[in-house]
Amino acid sequence: MIPVALVCKGSAMSIRVKVNGEDRQFEADPGMPLLWALRDVLDLKGAKFGCGQGLCGACTVHLNGQAVRSCIVPVEAASGGEVLTIEGLATTPLATVQAAWIEAQVPQCGYCQPGMIMAVAAILKAEPGLSADAARSRLTNICRCGTYDRINQAIGTLFPSGKTTST
Repeated sequence: MIPVALVCKGSAMSIRVKVNGEDRQFEADPGMPLLWALRDVLDLKGAKFGCGQGLCGACTVHLNGQAVRSCIVPVEAASGGEVLTIEGLATTPLATVQAAWIEAQVPQCGYCQPGMIMAVAAILKAEPGLSADAARSRLTNICRCGTYDRINQAIGTLFPSGKTTST
């Protein structure tokens, strides 16, 4: 884990954000990555640090309804907004994604899966009529364990065609 002190260089500001439906307020450096605010300040450990460059997707959360890579989003960008993390997903209609993941027994190590689930939930919310193949093509998260066949199986149950090709 990168210590917060290494990524924060400015002065603290008051951040107000709705996280998983709950109003939260805390002091943080405006440039602190949203990921660190969620994990270290708000104690929500579902989003994971993977690459720190927004490439792998392990840190994916929803900010104002859009999937974002929280390792590269400054917490200041979330101030006044709404954040949904994997911890809050179960209380929304998008919990069907988690159910599909369980049914398909997707996780192996499970490290990337919260981000993967959040990314698929955003696709499902934005474009529920996609085919499974189209939905899969929009997913840019990386699973280092290689559980793509099971990920594709779960995606196939969530989108109308019910079929997807393996990668």
